[in-house]
Amino acid sequence: MHFEKMATRVGGGYPMNPGSPLNPSLGVMPGQAVRMPLNLQQQSPVFRTMGPGGAYNRGGMPPGARMGMPGMQMSMPSGSSFMGNPSMRPGIPQPMMDPFRKRLLPQQQPPQLMQNRGRGVKRRKMADKILPQRIRELVPESQAYMDLLAFERKLDQTIMRKRLEIQESMKKPLMQKRKLRIYISNTFAPAKPEGDEGETVASWELRVEGKLLDDPGKVKRKFSSFFKSLVIELDKDLYGPDNHLVEWHRMPTTQETDGFQVKRPGDVNVKCTLLLMLDHQPPQYKLDARLARLLGVHTQTRANIMQALWLYIKKNKLQDSHEKEYINCNRYFKQIFNCMRMKFSEIPIKLAGLLQHPDPIIINHMISVDPNDQKKTACYDIDVEVDDPLKSQMNNFLLSTTNQQEIAVLDIKQGDQNCT
Repeated sequence: MHFEKMATRVGGGYPMNPGSPLNPSLGVMPGQAVRMPLNLQQQSPVFRTMGPGGAYNRGGMPPGARMGMPGMQMSMPSGSSFMGNPSMRPGIPQPMMDPFRKRLLPQQQPPQLMQNRGRGVKRRKMADKILPQRIRELVPESQAYMDLLAFERKLDQTIMRKRLEIQESMKKPLMQKRKLRIYISNTFAPAKPEGDEGETVASWELRVEGKLLDDPGKVKRKFSSFFKSLVIELDKDLYGPDNHLVEWHRMPTTQETDGFQVKRPGDVNVKCTLLLMLDHQPPQYKLDARLARLLGVHTQTRANIMQALWLYIKKNKLQDSHEKEYINCNRYFKQIFNCMRMKFSEIPIKLAGLLQHPDPIIINHMISVDPNDQKKTACYDIDVEVDDPLKSQMNNFLLSTTNQQEIAVLDIKQGDQNCT
């Protein structure tokens, strides 16, 4: 009874542990389980009834208050109780709650953005709305509206399919063969007496220039941009083994030019050989003679060579029927690749030893020093690959947003008319 009075004098409180040594009337040792009688709440004033919300009603304390601890000041929360207002927690300062509230509360969108988004959804629904069968029966002219909707859907599908086809074709190089005309000419400056102004030693100057025939482009390409290297080989008997070669090779810092000039002393005709190495983009390679005869490909890009090789394997059924990753070599492949069987993944490695640089374009020319010779300019036409003009048009079509903006404006107008 002494403990019960103490609990009542405090003004209520939590029920005492039935297994606590402070309650010897129960006759239970510490740590031992006890079955409590059902009418214990009525027999002992220590157990209090629970109020609304599952909280204990403590005598002398208003609902929602918490029992104070020594050295800690507590106050009643403003507004509703803890269970009714999750935005305010008793005992936690408001500044500490703000970051947590910002994370937990849903992000609010600006009203203008939400309004525009709702309008967009409404327009799409109105544009794609199909009239019910009853209305179409009542208004025969509504069939024209349905036909327009069907035509619009078909047109959108066609445009989307074409855009996808253009995007796929843009991944592959679109090249076009054109004629490049090369002009080779030379001038001769005879020697002058020592008293006169000018050079006292006779010399000649060789010029190599060129241009595309029927070039529709607005920006003309420089002549040097078509080549990777240019080598002019002069007569070794006249200029010696150390001074008979004139070389130009493309470097990352090379500036494009419209032509090349070579000047040397001399007063006799000179035989020269021009070696022009085209700059293929993407790079091209020359196949081994045996593989070229087998595939029917002489000089091509690596991708086209691999494609021709695969077509040959497929046509001759060289792929293993059980192990698809293997190729059973026929007698031609055995001679070329020196193996009885190989994997598909080994083809690029074995093919690397059979690829060479393309052959250069060889032009033989005679440098004339005869002042009476009027035919000093020679013309040569060679085939070069340039970017297809259609590629730029296709790229502009993909990047252009004018048509899309016009369609969006028409959709907005149609949606406004349907709304009204």
